[in-house]
Amino acid sequence: MKALLLSQYNRLEMTDVSVPTPGPHEVLVRVAACGICGSDVHGYDGSSGRRIPPIVMGHEAAGTIAALGSEVTNLVKDDRVTFDSTISCGVCAFCRRGEINLCNHREVLGVSCDDYRRAGAFAEYVVVPSQIVYRLPPSISFPEAALLEAVAVAVHAVSLAEIVTQRSDPKNTALVMGAGTIGLLCLQALRAAGWTQVFIADIDQSRLALAKTTGATSALLAGSELAKQVSQVTNGEGVDLVVEAVGRNETVTASIEAVRKGGTVILVGNISPEVTLPLQKVVTRQIRLQGSCASAGEYPRSIELMASGAINVKPLITAVAPLEEGPDWFRRLHAREPGLTKVVLMPGGES
Repeated sequence: MKALLLSQYNRLEMTDVSVPTPGPHEVLVRVAACGICGSDVHGYDGSSGRRIPPIVMGHEAAGTIAALGSEVTNLVKDDRVTFDSTISCGVCAFCRRGEINLCNHREVLGVSCDDYRRAGAFAEYVVVPSQIVYRLPPSISFPEAALLEAVAVAVHAVSLAEIVTQRSDPKNTALVMGAGTIGLLCLQALRAAGWTQVFIADIDQSRLALAKTTGATSALLAGSELAKQVSQVTNGEGVDLVVEAVGRNETVTASIEAVRKGGTVILVGNISPEVTLPLQKVVTRQIRLQGSCASAGEYPRSIELMASGAINVKPLITAVAPLEEGPDWFRRLHAREPGLTKVVLMPGGES
């Protein structure tokens, strides 16, 4: 089968590899679509340390069942499916509590690190455990379904936020820091969860324009005046909740400055491995900092939200391209070409 191989950092090439064989509890998926995640771009240049070459990356995908393991009974050949990116053990203390994203033996598709190596979905076929596979309704196309992993990440992040005022209260306010793919999906997930006023901040005007079309109450230009802008739109109080979807020192600090006393900051972005916190502001204003990792069973809800139109991913898809064009799209994303949000590669050429 054809696959897009990260043969060395900053080098992707099309290659032929053997079609994998599913184990008893696994399925073989014919990949129709696979989205390029920001973490893949950071893996491309080696900055994440979690895509050690050679590796086939890709974990945001959808396709059809091509073959079933001997013990799989809940799926049939040719089912249209998507799948989670996280493989959990199912037996550790975290898995038994339903916190599968915190599994002690957690693995992720398309990742190779010191602990494990798992081939991903930038290929014609991929093998995944059947327990992470979900059927797709006919209304969701494969390119749209390739964003369900990101939708689940957003839905999980929002689920961790305690709604601190009544949903009918017009003062129920949230700010999303960063209008990339995850930020724009967090914006929509907040709306779907009942948050009445959802602001978004970014340094990119084109992303802010896109945010306005996907439900933002107001789009704010991030920078030195952001805290002042937030104060103006919240009558000087600050927002009840900030969802930080960037993960840089300056955006985490800005999030803490924007939230009200007693408010919550959900930390989703993680570009930087370490940040400096304004500790006294966190302590004296009694701000809760809550990390959010991947998703933990939110796929069915995410599929429901997308199928109903409550979350619309179509405006976020910049391009749908053949797998063979992957190296060029990775270069463009790595160069931070303006106007690019989500690029979906199509190993199978299906829609």
